[in-house]
Amino acid sequence: MAENAQTDSQFTAEAAVPRPVLVVDFGAQYAQLIARRVREARIYSEVIPHTATVEEIRGKDPVALILSGGPASVYADDAPALDPAVLDLGVPVFGICYGFQSMAGALGGEVAHTGSREYGRTDVTVSGGLLHAGLPEHHPVWMSHGDAVTTAPEGFTVTATSPGAPVAAFECAERRMAGVQYHPEVMHSPHGQQVLTRFLTEIAGLEPTWTASNIADQLVEAVREQIGDGRAICGLSGGVDSAVAAALVQKAIGDRLTCVFVDHGLLRAGEREQVENDFVAATGARLITLDDSETYLGHLAGVTDPESKRKIIGREFIRSFERAVTQALELQGDDAASVDFLVQGTLYPDVVESGGGAGTANIKSHHNVGGLPDDIEFSLVEPLRLLFKDEVRAVGRELGLPEAIVGRHPFPGPGLAIRIVGAVDRDRLETLRAADAIVREEMTAAGLDASVWQCPVVLLADVRSVGVQGDGRTYGHPIVLRPVSSEDAMTADWTRVPYETLALISGRITNEVPDVNRVVLDVTSKPPGTIEWE
Repeated sequence: MAENAQTDSQFTAEAAVPRPVLVVDFGAQYAQLIARRVREARIYSEVIPHTATVEEIRGKDPVALILSGGPASVYADDAPALDPAVLDLGVPVFGICYGFQSMAGALGGEVAHTGSREYGRTDVTVSGGLLHAGLPEHHPVWMSHGDAVTTAPEGFTVTATSPGAPVAAFECAERRMAGVQYHPEVMHSPHGQQVLTRFLTEIAGLEPTWTASNIADQLVEAVREQIGDGRAICGLSGGVDSAVAAALVQKAIGDRLTCVFVDHGLLRAGEREQVENDFVAATGARLITLDDSETYLGHLAGVTDPESKRKIIGREFIRSFERAVTQALELQGDDAASVDFLVQGTLYPDVVESGGGAGTANIKSHHNVGGLPDDIEFSLVEPLRLLFKDEVRAVGRELGLPEAIVGRHPFPGPGLAIRIVGAVDRDRLETLRAADAIVREEMTAAGLDASVWQCPVVLLADVRSVGVQGDGRTYGHPIVLRPVSSEDAMTADWTRVPYETLALISGRITNEVPDVNRVVLDVTSKPPGTIEWE
C-alpha cells in the first residue's frame, strides 16, 4: 500500500493526460473557466498559480501558456509579477486582461493609466489578424480594466481597439503570441470562444485531440498501471461521478473491482433501489450494499456546523469501506488477498473548492477530498480528478453507460445532511426526503430535467415561521428550492422555472409534507453563493 494515497491518485489522473495548455492564474475570478474553455476546444488544460517558477512551468512541458486576468493593477507594489523568462520558453503565449498587460510590459510595450475605465459590455473595433478573422468589424466583448496597453510590443500588430483601450488586442504569428484586453472566456463575449480557439489552433498550431474516446482509453490505461495486479473497491453513491469512475476501473481490472454502496440514511427516495438495480444491470459489476444509517445518524446527532458534518461523513465513509473489505474479498474468492485501493469519483471542481486548485481558497471540504481522515488505509484511485462534469458525462457515454445514469442530476456525496440547515435526525430527513421527491417528480413532469442542471431542496430546520393551515395557526419550517443552471459547477445561475411549476410544487409540499408551511425560491447565482447551502 502506498504511503501517500493522494499523491498516487494524482499520478493516476495525470498519467492519462497529454501535454497541457497551462493557465497561469493571476488571481482571476475566471481562471478555472479559461481552462474549461480550452477543453471545449478539445485541447487539454490545467491551472497553475502565478507563483510557479520558470523551472516548474518548464517541468510540466506545456504546449502553450495562457496568462489570466486578475484584480490587481500592474502598477501596484504588491501586484503579481510575470517573470519575463516565461516568455522565453519557446511555447505559444496568450494574454487575457491583466495577463495581456503584464505580457505587453514584459515584451517592451507600454501600459498606462488612461483615465478611461471599461467594465462590462464594451464594443471593440477589429482590423484583421488571425484572432478576429471573419468576425464583425464592431462587436461586443466583456471588459474589466482600469489600466490599458497604449503601445504594442515591437513586432506585434494591433488587431482591435475600444474607447478605453487603444490596444485591445495584438498578435505576432511569427513568435506565436497574442493577447486581448477583454475576457473571451465569459459568455458575455459572444465571439470569445472562437477567438480563444483560433489562438490555440491557428497561432499555437495545436491539434484538437482531447476527445471522450481518447480520454476514456487513456484513463483506463492509467488506472491499469496504478492498480497493477491489485484489488479495489469503489464507493457508489448512485451519482454520475462514482458510476463513471467505477465503469473505468472495471474496464481496467475486471472482477478485481467490487463496488460498495453505503446506505448512510442520508439518501433521497428511491436511490438505493436505483443503484442496486440500474447500475448493476448496466455494468454487471459486483455490488455489496451496507446499511450503516444508524452509525452515521449517531455521529451526526446534534452537529450543526457544515464543515463538521462533511468531515464526520468523510471519516465514516472510509470506515464503512474498511468494514466492507472482508465481504469484498469473499466475493472475489481469495481470503488471503487484501484490498489496497479505494476508487472515488472526485472531480476537478471538488479539488479546486477544497483548496487543491492553483491559488484557490478552501471554500468547503468535499467529503471525498478535504474531508478524508488522515489515517486512511487505502490508496486512492481518482481517475476523474482532472475532469469537469461535462467531460465525465461524455466519458460515461463512451463507456456505454445508459442515459439514466450519465444524465442524472448531480447530488452531493454527503447527501441530505448538507441540505438540512441545522442538526440532522431521522424526522428531519423524512421531511426533506418527502419534499425533495415532490420537487423531482414535478420537475420531470414539466419537462425541465434537461434545462435545470440540478435543484437542491433545502430544509431550514432551525427556522420556523407562522402559517395558517386547515383554519389553524401553524409554526412550521421553510423549504428552499435552489434550481440552478451550470456547465461544470464552477459558476452557476439560478434557473427561471415557470411560475406554474413553482406554484404546483409549493402547493403540494405545504399540503403533503408535515411541519412545512412555507416554500421559498433561492435566486442567487454562483458566485457569490455556492450551489449547496452547506
